[in-house]
Amino acid sequence: MKTTLHTEWTVGDICKGFIYDKNENKGLFGMNGKLIIQPEYQRNYIYGDGKKDVAVVESLLKGYPLGLIYFVLNADGKYEVLDGQQRITSFARFVNQSWPFAVERNGKPRYFNSLDVNDENRIIDTKLTIYVCEGTPSEIQAWFETINIAGVPLNKQELRNSAYHGPFVTEARKVFSNPDNANMNRWKAYVSGDSKRQQILETALDWVSNGDIEGYMAKHRDNGDIKELVNHFETVIDWIDGIFEYTGKEMCGQEWGKLYRQYHNNPYAKDDVSSKFDKLLDDPFVTNKRGIPEYILGGSTEKQLLNIRVFDEATKRKVYKKQTAKAEAEGVSNCPLCAVGGGSNSKRIYELGEMDADHVTAWSKGGTTTEDNCQMLCKTHNRSKGNK
Repeated sequence: MKTTLHTEWTVGDICKGFIYDKNENKGLFGMNGKLIIQPEYQRNYIYGDGKKDVAVVESLLKGYPLGLIYFVLNADGKYEVLDGQQRITSFARFVNQSWPFAVERNGKPRYFNSLDVNDENRIIDTKLTIYVCEGTPSEIQAWFETINIAGVPLNKQELRNSAYHGPFVTEARKVFSNPDNANMNRWKAYVSGDSKRQQILETALDWVSNGDIEGYMAKHRDNGDIKELVNHFETVIDWIDGIFEYTGKEMCGQEWGKLYRQYHNNPYAKDDVSSKFDKLLDDPFVTNKRGIPEYILGGSTEKQLLNIRVFDEATKRKVYKKQTAKAEAEGVSNCPLCAVGGGSNSKRIYELGEMDADHVTAWSKGGTTTEDNCQMLCKTHNRSKGNK
């Protein structure tokens, strides 16, 4: 791979013809169309928070270096930003007043067109340190991953976008990586993550591919038709909406793709689901509220999903002591089920470690995890009882 150092290009040169697309949250072009600021393998613009973008401009005003920037020279003579698009988009937004923001000068907020002439010139005349590289696609991609180890590391989906960039990624990002998408608030009730960091897109791909994201992206890389991706994602969202009334935090980030595949053919009554959900949310013995959706979808049988509060050790010892004293006085086993069984263990007194605590009235039937609803059973009977 060949690299060439350029120190003659200024901020003003880069900002000529700058175009920013707010719908896609990215800078598109600079250097009068000769520079592609955000190729598809780049992450979305994430500096637009009123802090990082401001810090870039303040660095220029103070004469601080912005650090190395890397371009790729394409066969058509145009450049692509390999590393530095966050900094470039920030200062170009400021200079060209695209999605404008202000910096503080002498205690007052200033936009570019309200700066003193000296400050304006200080910014646009700043020379940048830019390496331009030429090489094969695999060399460019390898270098891209290497130089992005520093700073904010690329996450898995951002790296996938770089590996499979093409028409499919371009169109998919327009839908799932755009925070201004009108559907985003609805989606975020069920899907966790930052759309700018490609995490909504990652979820959509996970759902449609049943976990084989790389395989799906490789298959569709050169196809700009994302109807299947969008339709499947919306189908899952509509399915959730059709079953659950509740949209609280327990619903966000569930494995909805897996749950849809497993349960979407089952019928559910929304009012009944809502009643069960409210009851479980209010139940103090349910310690894993996030398990509620799957518990209900699965027919309310998998209690382990709810992590029902178990009897504490003090309660176990107290009940064991009382139960054993009564059994010894009556000459029977301290396991109530052994005592009535008539077998060889009908008079056996078990040690505490040989017994388990059990609900007299099952939790699923309204029994509480309290001392008056606790009984000690031998491990054999407790396990057989639990399997019924």
